[in-house]
Amino acid sequence: MPRHQQIYAWLLLFPALALLAAFTHIPMIKTLWRSFTSSGMQNNTGFTLDNYRYLLEDDVFWQVLSNSLWYAAVTVPVSMILALAMALWVNGKIRGRSALRLAYFTPTILPMITVANIWLFFYTPEIGLFNNILGWFGHSGYNWLGDPDLSLFSLMLMTIWKEAGFFMIFYLAALQGISRDFYQAAAIEGSSRWTTLRRITLPLLMPTTLFVLINAFLNAFKLVDHLFILTKGGPNNATNLLLYYIYENAFSFFDAAYASVLTVVLLSILVVLAVFQFGVIERRVHYR
Repeated sequence: MPRHQQIYAWLLLFPALALLAAFTHIPMIKTLWRSFTSSGMQNNTGFTLDNYRYLLEDDVFWQVLSNSLWYAAVTVPVSMILALAMALWVNGKIRGRSALRLAYFTPTILPMITVANIWLFFYTPEIGLFNNILGWFGHSGYNWLGDPDLSLFSLMLMTIWKEAGFFMIFYLAALQGISRDFYQAAAIEGSSRWTTLRRITLPLLMPTTLFVLINAFLNAFKLVDHLFILTKGGPNNATNLLLYYIYENAFSFFDAAYASVLTVVLLSILVVLAVFQFGVIERRVHYR
């Protein structure tokens, strides 16, 4: 490539590289360095491992980490399976298909704060929708957000309700892109619906599944808006998630160094997930 073309190419890339460096790479490096400095908001530069020692001894951190992993382990596969099932249904020739697609997608366009307020009404012990329905059957109901055994699963249910419709759109678009020739050939061979789904549909949906999986895991670890409305991490940290714990340490406890340590942990988890997704799962993806 001629030199002037190389210069032209780098000039085109420069704005994007500058933004990436300013808002991604430099903050990551500063966060990593800050995690090895003394606690508090002061810009101390003394190197120390005390923050990481405290992390290993922090019982709240281990509970928050367990909550976050359970939250992701439940919401990601359930949302994806539900999204695929909805996409398969609304992709068929059924009456009211357009209205059904709109109904499934409607939760997606709502801001998370709005969704949290809606579900706060559902979960309210005395006047909430869920307890009123249970009251019809003679049940006194539950304290959905105040019971440590139920609060995290209540958040999961709300997240699944919101996320499934979003992922359904990607699966629906991918289903409509699959050639009908595959299904006609399967019908000629006498293939059952389950065999067709397992041997044709699911393999051809793998690129979309990988894309949805990445977004689902990112959403599972970055969603924090609903905690401000519903539980604020309570009761007794039963619903506290890693990103919300980072916020608490940085802006409530004013401990920027420990918040940096927690951020490093979060980034490490995401890196491990990325390596697994692109190093293991992508090998099973069949691109057309």
